[in-house]
Amino acid sequence: MKTHAIIVLFVFLTIPKSHAEDFRQLLISVEKNIRVEEWSLSGSEFPFKTDSSVSIRKDVLHGGKQEGVDVIHVDNGKLRFTMIPTRGMGIYEVVSGDLRLGWNSPVKEIVHPSFINLSSRGGLGWLEGFNEWMVRCGLEWVGHPGEDKFINNVGDEAVMDLTLHGKVANIPASEVEVVIDEEPPHTIRVRGRVDERMFYGPQLELWTEISTTPGSLQLTVTDRLVNEGADDQEFQMLYHTNFGPPLLEKGAEFVAPIREVTPFNEHAAQSIDRAAVYDGPTPGFVEQVYCMELYAGDDDLTQVMLKNASGNRGVSMSFSVEELPFLTQWKNLPALDAGYVTGIEPGTSFPHNRQIERENGRVPKLKPGESRRFQITFEVLSNQSSVQRSLEEIKEIQGDQKTKVNRNPEE
Repeated sequence: MKTHAIIVLFVFLTIPKSHAEDFRQLLISVEKNIRVEEWSLSGSEFPFKTDSSVSIRKDVLHGGKQEGVDVIHVDNGKLRFTMIPTRGMGIYEVVSGDLRLGWNSPVKEIVHPSFINLSSRGGLGWLEGFNEWMVRCGLEWVGHPGEDKFINNVGDEAVMDLTLHGKVANIPASEVEVVIDEEPPHTIRVRGRVDERMFYGPQLELWTEISTTPGSLQLTVTDRLVNEGADDQEFQMLYHTNFGPPLLEKGAEFVAPIREVTPFNEHAAQSIDRAAVYDGPTPGFVEQVYCMELYAGDDDLTQVMLKNASGNRGVSMSFSVEELPFLTQWKNLPALDAGYVTGIEPGTSFPHNRQIERENGRVPKLKPGESRRFQITFEVLSNQSSVQRSLEEIKEIQGDQKTKVNRNPEE
């Protein structure tokens, strides 16, 4: 099944067919027993002529809990970002000029999964490595820790402990390659495969692609989740995308075409009328979470935006509500050094414990051999006109459709 892993990667992502002249560099491969520790491509080495100064670099981090972590840096001339194959192909940060998309977590190192105990502190061990801009949650489950039922190896119903947000962010990628399209605009693609497998358990493969074009302010994440097992398999997927200063500040605003919004708990319910607006750092702040379903255009695409208080900087996220039907807004606004951050999190469910999500019909299944595609396009909004453009696009999706505001948490 794994002999043609790299070819299968291209098929599952359903991207345009590659050409024989496309540039390819294999960086990590379980199949071929390869791990390239250092590699770079820039300047005159870049295989195709572009109008932007483009570079790609692969490094290995050293020291402390980041010892042995693989990172890949891509600079398209206007946008640079850092991916972490060792941590489920997450993205550490995105930078454009003096605007950084990311946050200042109390976790300062890019932590190797070998130092993470997901079961620590009552199932909150995931937080020991939590500092990325975009981290995937899943694949078998996402959400709050707690117990859930499953069928064990002798066919009996049993109880298992679910840890916060699943395992995928702490699974190193098995295959990683860089591809640059021969055809203009010479899109740069970093592709990977992350396996969540066990005997008498899930056999899930996540095929990932992070792409950008030279000189663009956009970044696209395209994933395909495949059930390689012989039985139906539940899955959950949530893209925990996190923003701190400078975008997040007093007066910053979250904008979305909201169909329905529900507070996660009684505490969040108290502030639901101000869910869209952010306060400055507030020592002692207790997180607030809001669960949303969004309107979309005729193409099933929706768009959300986070903009700063002045309305001259922001970031937009566009995705299909068929692929990612739910969105979670996480507001965590304590003192700066305690993790002043908001999460904008499209997903296949909300972050309640899986047992609760299943009871509410939000835990889908994949049949044997079946796959599911997810795609999110991020755009850095670098000035007032681009922020206004995104705002108008969101308003067009909302139109005159009303937002249902539920004052109480879901029962």
